[in-house]
Amino acid sequence: MRVELLWWEGCPSHETALADLREAMRDEGLDPEAVEVREIVDDEQAERERFTGSPTILIDGRDALPTADGEVLGLSCRIYRLRDGRPSPTPDPTDLRDAIRRAREGVPC
Repeated sequence: MRVELLWWEGCPSHETALADLREAMRDEGLDPEAVEVREIVDDEQAERERFTGSPTILIDGRDALPTADGEVLGLSCRIYRLRDGRPSPTPDPTDLRDAIRRAREGVPC
């Protein structure tokens, strides 16, 4: 399983997202250091990568926590929803673990 964290320099929350992702991987019995971290540097790359904001987590090339259709691509901060409905700059840790578990079981994100 390939796990990537895509980020943009202007995003202050990518380090927290990386720590949460590594913890979720550890919880699921995976090597937390296997996360590939890639910086998105310009709008052209954001378009090519289908980057919907920082941080974005991909599992086997698919967004682990897909956004709504019509989400704008580009260099911006991404907003997630926690399980209680509050907005957050990082994914809910339980949602991360669930996405990893689904991917390990072969269920697409």
